Amino acid sequence: MTALALRALASAALIATSACAGGMASDDRYSSELQRLTEDCRARGGILTPNSAQSSGAPERDFACKINGEPSSRTR
Repeated sequence: MTALALRALASAALIATSACAGGMASDDRYSSELQRLTEDCRARGGILTPNSAQSSGAPERDFACKINGEPSSRTR
């Protein structure tokens, strides 16, 4: 799957989750936490990918940081 497709999937999951969440404060918290996780993952050279089709309401459980590329220097 391409990076663009994964971003679209993550965005769709965020929209679906926010539609199910109970209240604006919950939506804002979920969105801000998802943004923080996305930025952290990108800084490590990865892309945030959904763990499953269902949402738990907690982005740290709903998404995982997938990192492809060079092995870490600790494994050489």
